[in-house]
Amino acid sequence: MNSGASATDAELARLASVNLNLLVPLMALLEERSVTQAAAKVGLSQPAMSHALRRMRTLLGDELIVRQGATMVLTPRASELIAPLRQALQQTARIVTSSSFDPAVDRRVITVACTTSTSFVIGSALARLIAERAPNTELRLKTTNMTSPTVFTDDGVDVVLLSQKFPTQLARERLYDDRWVVLAHSSAPEGASGLELLTTLPHVAFDSSPHRIRPYEVLDEQGVQYGVRDRITDNLMVPHLVAHAGGVAVHRYRIAAAFSSYLDLRVEEFPFPLPELGVDMVWNPWLADDDFRSWMRDILVETAVSLQIR
Repeated sequence: MNSGASATDAELARLASVNLNLLVPLMALLEERSVTQAAAKVGLSQPAMSHALRRMRTLLGDELIVRQGATMVLTPRASELIAPLRQALQQTARIVTSSSFDPAVDRRVITVACTTSTSFVIGSALARLIAERAPNTELRLKTTNMTSPTVFTDDGVDVVLLSQKFPTQLARERLYDDRWVVLAHSSAPEGASGLELLTTLPHVAFDSSPHRIRPYEVLDEQGVQYGVRDRITDNLMVPHLVAHAGGVAVHRYRIAAAFSSYLDLRVEEFPFPLPELGVDMVWNPWLADDDFRSWMRDILVETAVSLQIR
């Protein structure tokens, strides 16, 4: 018998001595960080889950979940287990399931992470399409400003819709493009260009301190004179202020177009060149369900096309 076969036999022998039924409650504990919530998630009593936790601690030689003040937190070892354990359970589920992903009957929670602005642009159409094609699933939209591995490991995110300006080491694929535009009330002087609006009307500015959004950096570089009347930290409130209090703002075209369908707004092109503002799909690198990922990608692309933003 060669060494490779011996190693495999040794691994199988090790697995034979382990109660693999503990892996499902372990995953629940790592995700919920609560014995009570984990027990409810997998249909166990709280005493049974506490017993399972004691056995898992003994098996792995680690406390896994510990109290820190008023909350329960994972140990470093437990945090390292989340991604490989989720992948192993997903692959196991595919082995024992007789059919591939079927959106008509699947009951999973689909988690999409994106900024509030991206959710505003695409969220409603995405929710309608998923409800139509996969009626038993639950869509979870998690709003976040940027991505890190924790959104995949701790939050179970399937795909992040990531603005082009945020870097990532993971592969990304363009979902739709966007650009900066000038936004004003429809009563603004007729025929005025974007530059004229920016220099004659008071600005409603998104407060992104300590950084400044790129359009204002460009205006300063070009020596454009302007005055700021209002600053607001909620990007989606900017169009409301312009529509109801007047003034001018710079905003993403997709947001401006969505708001202008029911607010009294006017949209003009930004007067100077700016980098494009694409939104990309970044998939959970540990998502082992290729059939689901392919289906979900098609759903996202179809959603973008339906909004004419592909």
